[in-house]
Amino acid sequence: LSKYIKYYTKKTFKLINIIAVAIIIVAIIILSKYKLVCAVTIDGERVGYVDSKEKFEQEIEEYINDLKGVNVAFIDIDNLPEYGLRLISKSEETNENIILSKMEEQMKFTYKLYAITLNGEEKSKVNTLEEAETLVAELKSEYSSIEDLNIGIKELYTEDMKECETATIKTARNSMIEELDVIKCNSINGVYLACVPVSGVITSRFGAIEDIRDHTHMGIDIGASYGTQIKAVADGTIKLAEYYGGYGNLVIISHGNGIETYYGHCSSLYVTEGQKVKAGDVIAAVGSTGNSTGNHLHFEIRQDGSQVNPENYIYKGQ
Repeated sequence: LSKYIKYYTKKTFKLINIIAVAIIIVAIIILSKYKLVCAVTIDGERVGYVDSKEKFEQEIEEYINDLKGVNVAFIDIDNLPEYGLRLISKSEETNENIILSKMEEQMKFTYKLYAITLNGEEKSKVNTLEEAETLVAELKSEYSSIEDLNIGIKELYTEDMKECETATIKTARNSMIEELDVIKCNSINGVYLACVPVSGVITSRFGAIEDIRDHTHMGIDIGASYGTQIKAVADGTIKLAEYYGGYGNLVIISHGNGIETYYGHCSSLYVTEGQKVKAGDVIAAVGSTGNSTGNHLHFEIRQDGSQVNPENYIYKGQ
């Protein structure tokens, strides 16, 4: 029995050796003409081959990191690549770059920008935080004469690459300077007159001499229809809201820094003494009360009790 076992064991080992040699020969023949690669499939479509899955995934990471350098905040990929081993002809080349391009078609980019804000409102955009901080510091220094100047920075996200292309610091600076020049020009003693009280035609100017009064005109008259809304020109506190002699129904707003504005001849008053108002709030309606010959708003600006010409700050060129 032991002779039979030894005999068949030798035969088995000999057969295994023959099979192993045959496999090696076949492998050598195959590898001389073919190579083992990773086939890459995206969304069910085979897009090419790479030498190594690990090496290619490292290339993907480096590729994405390079893209993030161009103010890319996030990259979402709808369909991640799938891999499978394949034998291909040695003459056939791998195509990592083409696969990366295909993957980019699947990528959704979100870009980060920085908005320059003025009193909480977005006014312009730049691409980097460094640019935003530099610009804000320059503007605060240049326009330090404007009190309560609130210039800030806000992060923005967009999927539109064109916004990044137009968000240059030069464009942002020019836009902000234009905005701040208006504020500076429309400010008196640090108080910004943000809007006109009514839209209309100036019918009597500051300093005018007219038969209706025995002194020069110490404000401006703006003609408007009966009941037209009158707005506060700046933030402040209502100092007076009542009938007041020749002014008729009068609103006086104190804005701080010695600045007050007067709104006379109103038909209706919508505010009360001590009330806080913001620029643009409706405070009264146009009328013809008091010493008046028709519907209009008599508007005054006083600095430390003395009237100044409102046209130096609003209604310019009218």
